[in-house]
Amino acid sequence: MIQELSVELLYHRCDPESIPIPSSQTSGRLKAIIGQDRAVKAMKFGLGIQSKGFNLYVSGLPGTGRTTAIKQFLEEIASTQPTPPDWCYVNNFNDPSRPNAILLPPGRAVEFQKDMERLVREAVKEIRSAFEGEQYAALKEETLRSFQQQKQTLLENINQFARQEGFLIQPTPVGLLTIPLLDGKPLEEAEFLRLPDEQKEAILARQKKVQEALEATLRQARNADRAAAEALQQLDQRVASFAMQRLIEELKEKYHSVAEVNEFIDQVQKDMLENLALIRGEGEGEEDSQASAPNKRSRPTLLRKYSVNVLVDNAGLSGAPVVLEMNPTLPNLFGKIEQEAQFGTLVTDFTLIRQGSLHRANGGYLVLPFQQVLANPFAWDSLKRALENQEIVIEELGERIGFATRSLRPEPIPLNVKVILIGTPYLFLLAQELDDQFAELFKVKADFDTVMERNEQRIEDYLAFVGTLCENEGLLHLDRPALARFVEIGSRLAEDQRKLSVRFRELSDILREAHYYAQQDGATHIQVAHLEQALEEQRLRSNLVQERIYEMIRRGTLKIEVSGQRVGQVNGLSVISLGDYSFGQPNRITVSVGLGREGLIDIEREAKLGGPIHTKGVLILSGYLTEKFAHDKPLTLSARLVFEQSYSGVEGDSASSAELYALLSALADVPLRQGIAVTGSVNQKGEIQAIGGVNEKIEGFFDVCSAMGLTGEQGVIIPAGNVENLMLKAAVRQAVQEGKFHIWAVNTVEEGIEILSGMPAGKRSVDGQFEENTFFARVDARLRQMAEQLQKFGAKSD
Repeated sequence: MIQELSVELLYHRCDPESIPIPSSQTSGRLKAIIGQDRAVKAMKFGLGIQSKGFNLYVSGLPGTGRTTAIKQFLEEIASTQPTPPDWCYVNNFNDPSRPNAILLPPGRAVEFQKDMERLVREAVKEIRSAFEGEQYAALKEETLRSFQQQKQTLLENINQFARQEGFLIQPTPVGLLTIPLLDGKPLEEAEFLRLPDEQKEAILARQKKVQEALEATLRQARNADRAAAEALQQLDQRVASFAMQRLIEELKEKYHSVAEVNEFIDQVQKDMLENLALIRGEGEGEEDSQASAPNKRSRPTLLRKYSVNVLVDNAGLSGAPVVLEMNPTLPNLFGKIEQEAQFGTLVTDFTLIRQGSLHRANGGYLVLPFQQVLANPFAWDSLKRALENQEIVIEELGERIGFATRSLRPEPIPLNVKVILIGTPYLFLLAQELDDQFAELFKVKADFDTVMERNEQRIEDYLAFVGTLCENEGLLHLDRPALARFVEIGSRLAEDQRKLSVRFRELSDILREAHYYAQQDGATHIQVAHLEQALEEQRLRSNLVQERIYEMIRRGTLKIEVSGQRVGQVNGLSVISLGDYSFGQPNRITVSVGLGREGLIDIEREAKLGGPIHTKGVLILSGYLTEKFAHDKPLTLSARLVFEQSYSGVEGDSASSAELYALLSALADVPLRQGIAVTGSVNQKGEIQAIGGVNEKIEGFFDVCSAMGLTGEQGVIIPAGNVENLMLKAAVRQAVQEGKFHIWAVNTVEEGIEILSGMPAGKRSVDGQFEENTFFARVDARLRQMAEQLQKFGAKSD
């Protein structure tokens, strides 16, 4: 049944009297995610289950408030959970290239860092003070006295033995020499040579004996020196150990529950005792020269290996961490190892290890934009590896790409985190299909919808959203009529009278812009006029292309007729999207029909301008003709169908009903009203199916008709399934109210034909023929005639 729509069906009005509050100032504040019950339930499950692999993928379109809503949702949950521990890196004295990680209770890492600085500082002070005291000097003298006496005795004995053998031991720059004596005086070389051979041989024999005794004595002296040095070293270590013992014991007692800390303190003590020369200040000159190098830290190099590098400090955190990383590069996620210049070269150590987002989120939640993770080299693979192995490994990017550079390999840190990826449904499908690990690591999907039901509860949520945004951003509040209009805007964005849009980014921008215009007017509240101005200004900033197209239509450059009648011609409707703005445009569709067996040819497809869905829609027309008219004869026709003056791609099937009307008009040789535009897809049974963008299409044709002059005969035919999608602008509703414009909703091709042609479509009677003087009777007769003519033509050709 043909239904011309009344103005009440074109718009779902929100009565200001139904708004229970005078302004958004008195609305409740938004406390939860609205309109996403399915997603919230999925997130609660995913965040609650602790099994491996149950990370979340939040799927939805941009602008639906996913990121903000998730962050608020996570912060509420995280506030009730325990605060995770701190992490720090310390020197590995056994292998400095592999620093050790130490776990500490929350808030204790910085305290431990300061305690170690204080320990080292006071230990150095105590050690130096101990070695500078008189007591140490006395102990040192006492320790060395016996060794000195032993050495002195050895020297005296060797000298006495040498004299007994007639030799003098004389020290020289090159060592000790044994010089023979003659009559108590040193024997000169010339005198030695004048001696008889027997005497010379005797002297040489005695000299050898003395030389061997001297070497033995020197060995004993060196052993005494080593023993003295060892005794002195033991003394120094005992003194130093005693000097720092109290400090060590106090610190170990303070951290007695952390075995790794006590082990590190023991290693520090051992290393300090092994490097007492530097501790005592004997290497200060070297340290000072190093400290003057470019970019050198003021802290002496000696003390850096005893310091603590705090990687994660949760001292100021209450509950579990929630980290939103919008730039998920490999270093930003996993941390990095910095380098600093010293004497023209780059060096590093454990104090230059820096944290990443995974470290900060460990024990809590990490939110990542999936597209950016995929776009950053190695970030996705490393993230999967970390989740699979449940540990954070800090790697140098150079190592990942094959550069053989020597660097640190810090001890991996155990990972316990819930990762929430935010992405589009398309990316989710790609990941599921192309990455086998994705389904194993992200087992929970939370779908964010773009719309929600328009009911009393949801309207209250909408009002709470408005009030919360105005309070948080210092915007003027909306009065009651403006709140009602805002609800209507939500339905228009949703393109559904029973729904409200949850594209909160667009809604928020409308409120911000309306606030600006309200301030310009000096108003105390945002009013309906300010919302309308915001919508109009948004449109004007983006509709240049639309105005140029409409101008070309008015001037006749683009040929569109909005009055009169034409055979084989109809106005179809399409939507042009400019990214931030969409508008409807009428397109002239024409069909030519002749004898032949080619069937229905889509010129758009032949020119490679038609997309696959449009091609499918055209092929369905052949199915409809076969279903409707080929019961008693073959379909023998050659028809050409085209979008006139279309120079870009054509996609979608929303014009298939318009194409069918033009084809049937050409076959029946019955003109169609050009003041009526058509939209809707059709199936092989002749049923008209719903399409998208119905509001833009109607308003686009209305604007063209208004520019060229409304006659009262113009209008649009839409699918009946799209009636609930209508949220038309006021100008269209007023024109319908005044009878200057019409909108019809149809369910079948027959209903549309009758509106366009003014002729009954016709039904088949019992004998299989269509009723006389009907549209389909003329189509059937033409097809029969064409089949017979083609048969006769073929017979003559034979």
